[in-house]
Amino acid sequence: MGIPGDYLERLYAGFIGKNVGIRLGAPVEPAIWTYERIREVYGEVTGYLKPYRNFAADDDANGPAYFVRPLFELPEAGPAPASLDPRAVERAWLDYARDGVGMFWWGGYGRSTEHTAYLNMKSGIHAPESGSKARNGAVVAEQIGGQIFVDSWGLVWPCRPDKAAEFAAAAASVSHDGEGLEGARFVAASIAAAFSQPVGGDIRAVFEAGLGVLERGSTYDRVARAVAAFHAAHPADWRECMEYLLAEWGYDRYPGMCHVIPNAGVCVLSLLYGGGDFCRTVEIATMCGWDTDCNAGNVGTVVGVLCGVDAIPAKYRGPINDSIVLSGLPGSLNVLDIPSFSRKLAAAGYRLAGEALPAPLAAALAAGDGEAALRFDFALPGSTHGLRVSDPVPFAIAHRELPPAAGGEARGCLEWRFDRIEREMSGRLFYKPFYRRADFDDERYSPTFAPTARPGMKARVAFSLERWEGEKLGVNGYVRESWGGKLVPTTVPVFPLPGKEYLVEFELPEVAGSQIDEVGLLLTGFSGAKKRDSGRILVSSFEISGKARYTIDIAKQALEFGCVTPFSHDKGNWTIEGARMHLMTHEKCASYTGGYAVRDQRVSALVTPLAGTSHLLVARAAGAMRGYWAGFDGAGRAAIYRNDFGLARLAQAAFPWEAGREYRLSLEAIGDRLTLLVDGGKLLEARDGTHAAGMVGCAAAEAARALYGEFEVEEL
Repeated sequence: MGIPGDYLERLYAGFIGKNVGIRLGAPVEPAIWTYERIREVYGEVTGYLKPYRNFAADDDANGPAYFVRPLFELPEAGPAPASLDPRAVERAWLDYARDGVGMFWWGGYGRSTEHTAYLNMKSGIHAPESGSKARNGAVVAEQIGGQIFVDSWGLVWPCRPDKAAEFAAAAASVSHDGEGLEGARFVAASIAAAFSQPVGGDIRAVFEAGLGVLERGSTYDRVARAVAAFHAAHPADWRECMEYLLAEWGYDRYPGMCHVIPNAGVCVLSLLYGGGDFCRTVEIATMCGWDTDCNAGNVGTVVGVLCGVDAIPAKYRGPINDSIVLSGLPGSLNVLDIPSFSRKLAAAGYRLAGEALPAPLAAALAAGDGEAALRFDFALPGSTHGLRVSDPVPFAIAHRELPPAAGGEARGCLEWRFDRIEREMSGRLFYKPFYRRADFDDERYSPTFAPTARPGMKARVAFSLERWEGEKLGVNGYVRESWGGKLVPTTVPVFPLPGKEYLVEFELPEVAGSQIDEVGLLLTGFSGAKKRDSGRILVSSFEISGKARYTIDIAKQALEFGCVTPFSHDKGNWTIEGARMHLMTHEKCASYTGGYAVRDQRVSALVTPLAGTSHLLVARAAGAMRGYWAGFDGAGRAAIYRNDFGLARLAQAAFPWEAGREYRLSLEAIGDRLTLLVDGGKLLEARDGTHAAGMVGCAAAEAARALYGEFEVEEL
């Protein structure tokens, strides 16, 4: 069976469903929230249990977004791999995780399965041994993580549960083994099989496909069949089945912090008793207790694909608003636009299947992949791309379907409604490219951010006006800087006439070393006295692209989520001292910021060595293990390094640098040419074509102490 015609839309629904389940289950995930307590406090769960301002990162979302990235980084030429090498996923773990922070639960070696596997890999124990029972023991290897990170492998193998199971097990073997791999196979195969069904199809057939990839007689197979048999005998009351799971398959029988087997029972229970109803399925998974966000997230993906986006009601879809945050190392990748990410996953699926991308998908990816450029076209059903309004009382947003274009392709727009706007009253429609700690209610998994929209880039917003009442409105572009919250107009107002198309274009301005945390349109009422404006603005496209030029003033930063904004630290102790970022470290460490997909670039900073002999800048860093490092390297010496899962010196030169003296270091990466400059003078050059794009930052290759400040970044 080939890839179905509604593949992208169903994949999109699955990824939304995953995040609905995570958000629904997260408030009752801690161990204090037993099945009994959830029932006592909440009774029947029929909606989100906590009104988050913004839902902070979660390991269940991090894994599916980051560990599938080896597929995105395949060479453009040549066929897709017929199998998945666990070492490729191992590299993703090491590259995209900050050592000890974010991504997953760092609960200690021999206690947290993921932490154990990560430390194994860091010490040279490669996958799949890093996650094996032989290395870590059965208890550690068979915790729940084997299935909670693998949803994307099911999404990229539509209608191929066999291949989804194979790739998911290979990916999960980095950290898990035994029954943990059975969980990976079951979840991914069920997701893949859901694509074979028509929208709203047979959940039992999906379950049977998942069952079909399990090793017959494994404990996972036995609990799945036991729950299915109980459902067949007692189909009316899921709580009866949960009582059975508690008695026969509970945590008391399976040691560790969060064993996969009891939670496997919950996943099967909620799929079967949910009966193919999206809401009922994720709600049951949450009410069962145990690992609520993991279980509701996994089954949310399955029923999301099976049911489609129309089955996910506004009460669940609205708060997600097409956008989530993550907590990997690359800060700009931690602001994730779900439609853009869904397209990248779909493109990987077509490539794995050996099929050409449909023209609309290819065109959308070429215009903006969510990393090199942002382009929001609202083409996917109900999509909003995370745009939001400043005041939800007189303003509101909603997706709106438009008549098909001449070529017959579906179209959409974002409807920005305004109701009874008085003279000089204003409101904002904006995209949020950067977050601060104050935007969140808690510190789940410590997300860090680098802006996805930076000074020097260009914004383009296309819209038209539909007026219901009133005389005159002004619309202009604006940005907001994050340090003081100041709104910065970027264009003069345009006074739109109903039915006419308008395009507001502007360059994102420098914000004096702060960051931009809003980009959008400012609407102001200009009607006469005692007149009010009501109507809607229809936004047909919203784009941010181009090359950035900006500064980072450390005096306008803060220490948030354990990092100095807008950096993401990997080891080392980083603090703020006046207008400088202070580093003190006993080991190799680095700090990263900037766009992830930037190719040619120049980074410059004032650097004051204080102790030690390694004081470096970073360019084209694709992660913790890839990039170029250059600067002072040893007494009286400077060097350029390639970081490719280990540092290799490319060039060196004598330079009599002194501790306590401030220098302006600059590192350029243009084509395959790497250039180190000190106080404006070229000191060293090397040629290397290993790394094509990545972040900027600063680093130390060994124990050191230094001050870094007044960063200047230019994307060339």
